[in-house]
Amino acid sequence: MEGFKNVRFESREPRLFCSSVSEHATITGEYLYRRWRTLLKEGDLAPDFTLPASSGKSVSLSDYRGKNVILYFYPKDLTPGCTTQSCDFRDHQGTFSDLDTVILGVSLDDLKSHAKFIEKHGLPFLLLSDTEAEVSRMYDVYKEKNMFGKKKWGIERSTFIIDREGKLAKIYRKVKVQGHVEDTLAFVKEHLNT
Repeated sequence: MEGFKNVRFESREPRLFCSSVSEHATITGEYLYRRWRTLLKEGDLAPDFTLPASSGKSVSLSDYRGKNVILYFYPKDLTPGCTTQSCDFRDHQGTFSDLDTVILGVSLDDLKSHAKFIEKHGLPFLLLSDTEAEVSRMYDVYKEKNMFGKKKWGIERSTFIIDREGKLAKIYRKVKVQGHVEDTLAFVKEHLNT
């Protein structure tokens, strides 16, 4: 973008000066988008999206309006923590289903990887492929991580419980795998079982 300068003030925060209204609108829009992502909170309407699913079709969050949704973001198919978490959701699938609750898993993996993961572990719910991290960014779970001394971008394990009206009923960030599915189930039973 031509026409703006990056200037530092005493506060050491960058300030942008634009030479045109369109540049200002672009920069302001980018700022507001980043700000919106970080302000996602319980009670907000869950941002809608459409992603390719392991069923071979694209799925939108709004397709599940009228049902509770467990939207869990996990780092990678077929890794120990992600396998444990997904199998825990698998083992409680019947109870979630009885509570009119759908489970959707999201990772950066492609559909081929999801197919292997589902086949190997008998996962009965859809896995969504967010290869460009668009939805992961929207939900602010795409983070820089430090893995064995190397910085890398990836998904921070997080779960969003969405109620029948499409609102964020509960947000779990930086999820620890052990006991998480049980906590999620307890929340649905206590707060969304109508």
